[in-house]
Amino acid sequence: MGIHAGLRERVLEGNLAVVRAGLVVLTFGNVSGADRDAGVMAIKPSGVPYEHLTADDIVVLDLETGDVVAGAARPSSDTPTHLALYHELAGVGGIVHTHSPFATAWAQSGRELPCYGTTHADHFDGPVPVTRALTSDEVAGDYEGLTGRVIVEALEGIDPLERPAALVVSHGPFAWGADVEQAVENAIALEAVAASAAWTELLSPQAAPIGDDLRRRHFSRKHGPAAYYGQPS
Repeated sequence: MGIHAGLRERVLEGNLAVVRAGLVVLTFGNVSGADRDAGVMAIKPSGVPYEHLTADDIVVLDLETGDVVAGAARPSSDTPTHLALYHELAGVGGIVHTHSPFATAWAQSGRELPCYGTTHADHFDGPVPVTRALTSDEVAGDYEGLTGRVIVEALEGIDPLERPAALVVSHGPFAWGADVEQAVENAIALEAVAASAAWTELLSPQAAPIGDDLRRRHFSRKHGPAAYYGQPS
């Protein structure tokens, strides 16, 4: 496999993981990973069925220029979105885009995903933001790159690793993390809490978001210097 073999293997596994988790049907979605020290990102090729995907198919691109540096296939059509997020979101090392049913439904509704309980707060320290709609000129222009731009706009004032996801209106969810594995975990968590929130509103249309103190306590149990969930590394 040659150049950037380890990154390509991890990105392959990330793509297969979102299929196993039920977040992807057909070829709807893609996972990427970045090696910032090497200045590259790796991503699923465009339109290749997951059951046929191999590490050799994973495309490696220069993080700055977007030029392909390894792989013979055409990279995902969402590559400019991934590149924009890597450029703008410090600390992000993996990105997952899916059209998972509940998270996509929230995106299509044009609503942010409220934080109703501790399950959500374990992964996202507050509501998951929704983007503005792209203008007609933006859709006709650098559509995928500007999709990344509106995600960055929606995260203004938010630490991207404290709320590691966004809903692109009329489109679907993007999630990310410090590495590929964390990004996949956050994408799985996003779909779970999107489903829980939908059921919560069905059962109790007047449900209120979780209190700030309880939300922050649950997030900080698993993240940051005071974390104490799980076993010491």
